[in-house]
Amino acid sequence: MENKSNVLPINIPRNLAVVAVTIFLWGLGEGLFIFFLPLTLQRWDASTVLIGGILSMIGVVMTLVQVPSGYLSDRLGTRPLILVGMGLGIASALVMAFAKGMVLFAGGLLAYGMTSLINPPLNSYVTRLRGQWTVQRAMTFIAAAGTAGGILGPMIGGRIADTLGLDVVFRFSSGLFVASALVFLLMIRSSDQTIEPVEESIIQKVNPLKNVRFLGLLAILILTIIFLSVPQQLTSMYLQDIKQLSTQQIGLMGTVSGIVTALMMLVLGNLNPSIGMAIGQVMIAGFALFIWRGKGLIAFFAGYALIGGYRLYRIMALAYSRSLVHEGNVGLAYGLVDTGNALAMIVAPLLAGVLYDFQPTAVYTVSLGVLVITMGLNYLFLKVKRYPTSRGGS
Repeated sequence: MENKSNVLPINIPRNLAVVAVTIFLWGLGEGLFIFFLPLTLQRWDASTVLIGGILSMIGVVMTLVQVPSGYLSDRLGTRPLILVGMGLGIASALVMAFAKGMVLFAGGLLAYGMTSLINPPLNSYVTRLRGQWTVQRAMTFIAAAGTAGGILGPMIGGRIADTLGLDVVFRFSSGLFVASALVFLLMIRSSDQTIEPVEESIIQKVNPLKNVRFLGLLAILILTIIFLSVPQQLTSMYLQDIKQLSTQQIGLMGTVSGIVTALMMLVLGNLNPSIGMAIGQVMIAGFALFIWRGKGLIAFFAGYALIGGYRLYRIMALAYSRSLVHEGNVGLAYGLVDTGNALAMIVAPLLAGVLYDFQPTAVYTVSLGVLVITMGLNYLFLKVKRYPTSRGGS
């Protein structure tokens, strides 16, 4: 049972609330620049294929750090790894802020990709602090905090970029990252670690690497996330170059998407994970459709309002994967899922760049076609009852 002194009056564990504030500030800092990365790289006359390649390299970096981070979080604890990731974020933002050429900027951007090592220990930490909440409820609560932080980020970032330049955006981001790290470092109480409640389950849980069902989920997740990601990669450039929108208008769309995503996370947090995964795919399909066929600002705003489906799918997939493993392997399981996400992110920007170079609208038409297939695959996989086999498999 949870210590009452560690629970706030609104029944949120104290450390979970501090994590929410930390992620809110980090999301605000990241939101300043994340929508404008293609435009930033375009300053150095990079081609769409090169931009896609650089963004894909972020996926390579993310892939390399996920499993080691998840494994170490199970063995060494979550707090040190989270602080290391925050330190990398601060340093990389400063590099991007003061870079005078594309090579140095790209190096800072790749270093920022390494901050994704935070994900497995953070998700594991949140899982252990959830009290009587479900896994998906705790994760969507933290995701809502990060999204809320990013609500004003794109709009403010667009205004800063239009008036002071894109490089100044990263200076503001680094300051917010410092504030986020200080909140976590000074306000978190490492002694307040609560014990995760025991759950009854009809599934026999085994090591993720020996669990055929878990590995099957991972394979489907990779394919799905590729085509949840492809239509998002170069949309800011598409809207500016093809639809003649300003950076401030694009930033405002990012703000709208943040508002809708934050509300969605709070409202849908207790959904069955398989239902949440289905809704996430439908939302991104809607995003691609609105951007492809949209004729004005209202349609583009409607599309951006659905972009949170990507995050919903990913969080619900994490929650589903938790039901397949022992508590002692939670960090490793989350690391493997995030590795799948990172592998998908290697392919998605490159594929988006190639499709955009062939024909800009192909980014959206191809994604829509494949998402229809992934919806079927997810449905067939998730509808199978998770009973243990006679041999003790998954």
